[in-house]
Amino acid sequence: MERDPSDLVERALGADRAAIAKLISLVEQGGNSADAAVARLFPRTGRAYTVGITGAPGSGKSTLTDKLIGLIRATGDEVGVLAIDPTSPFSGGAILGDRVRMQDHATDEGVYIRSMATRGHLGGLSLATPQAIRILDAAGKPFVLVETVGVGQVEVEVAGAADTTIVVVNPGWGDAVQANKAGLLEIADLFVVNKADRDGTAETVRDLDAMLDLSGALEWRPRIVQAVATTGRGVDDVWDGVAEHRAFLEENDRLKVRRDARLRDELHSIVRARLEQRVAGHATGERFEKLVGQVSRRELDPYAAADELLGG
Repeated sequence: MERDPSDLVERALGADRAAIAKLISLVEQGGNSADAAVARLFPRTGRAYTVGITGAPGSGKSTLTDKLIGLIRATGDEVGVLAIDPTSPFSGGAILGDRVRMQDHATDEGVYIRSMATRGHLGGLSLATPQAIRILDAAGKPFVLVETVGVGQVEVEVAGAADTTIVVVNPGWGDAVQANKAGLLEIADLFVVNKADRDGTAETVRDLDAMLDLSGALEWRPRIVQAVATTGRGVDDVWDGVAEHRAFLEENDRLKVRRDARLRDELHSIVRARLEQRVAGHATGERFEKLVGQVSRRELDPYAAADELLGG
């Protein structure tokens, strides 16, 4: 029997860390309890500012995220962090490397860090991550950082579904074809050239500028910030860049427009996932196998068989 989420929701609204953890696990798994929890939480959300952080593995995203946590906490604000990890091939769970790297903040009650694996219910991260953000939002975190380990399509989509998206690159990286292939150029609101104490930094900044020039007239031209996250150099500039982009979005209701577009995409994804579940139910059983046999014997074409399945 699925758990009644009411108690968990009430405790999470009071910032109970155990309840927050259980609710995030619930939305990762999906199901009726997850839907009920989201329904209860939803009216209490929409206040947190979300920052996506993505880039190639080894670019220093986790170190940058760790420094940003410290910067936010220094202002007195609380922060939630979702580290989107590859699914472990052994346990099916999230690899906890990011949480290990951020362990300095583990005892800070004003910081909540959670790894989310790329497994989960139908729809995966694209459906589970917005719900996890809402849980942290409802729990009173004014900032939520979403860091993705990889630059695959799913990770890029998740990071790009934030209010401000930071793309982290390293000196020597700047191939326009690679950038466009990964979709990083399209989602970036702020570029961070991390490890800027290495050779090739100026060339990478120039390459990024050139790519932005090729994009034509942009309503918002992403700022390019140089940083050395391991030492903290430039991290203030990164957060200033986020604040600058936020101020831009808050002019003329741009932030609301962006969030409404995100809700529209989310609703589209939920409808698609629901329909896929229904389709899976149609494409099985005795009736389905009978139609497969008719198609195999050329008594029926595949489109007519599909219409019969869906129409019945």
